[in-house]
Amino acid sequence: MLLQFSSAQGPEECCIAVKKALAHFLDEAKKHDVTIDLLESVPSTHGLKSALISLEGAQADILARAWSGTLQWQSQSPIRPQHKRKNWFLSVTHFTPNETPEDNEIKFEFIKSQGPGGQHVNKTCSAVRATHVATGISVKVQSERSQHANKKLAKQLIFWHLNEYQMQQAHALDKQLHNAHNQIERGNAIKIFSGKEFKRIV
Repeated sequence: MLLQFSSAQGPEECCIAVKKALAHFLDEAKKHDVTIDLLESVPSTHGLKSALISLEGAQADILARAWSGTLQWQSQSPIRPQHKRKNWFLSVTHFTPNETPEDNEIKFEFIKSQGPGGQHVNKTCSAVRATHVATGISVKVQSERSQHANKKLAKQLIFWHLNEYQMQQAHALDKQLHNAHNQIERGNAIKIFSGKEFKRIV
């Protein structure tokens, strides 16, 4: 399944909260033996505007549902000390892909990974570039060491972008996916964190 952390249209403090919440979530996922893969992230100056992750494991669904909703961070702004606002919000939304595209709908290219990693990165073609033939949507995944694992994540990422594309084409207002990135229900947080150390209090 997929989980999206988003600052929506919030200020930079909300982006900082996204980064802190994601780190907190990763620690909790490790304790529950849930495997996490970061599929996409949009950085901001001090944090993350959004992050899309994939979850696998026996406790993945329970963990995802426990985190889904609005999160609140109660803290003085670390970048604007004189700012009066002390409540910052972010949203966490989970999606379960019912049907990912079939392999014959996607063109796969296996290429060499780029970035740090030494000889392994340079000598193996484990990275995957996947293109949805009908729409031209293309993604690249190289987070895993094996072609098979990267191919699986690439299909999930294609699913994600295909859903967004179809909604844009139909001009549909799907609350579960489309609005999750832009709307946060303030004042009804399911979890509340406090202070610069981002300590959970509720």
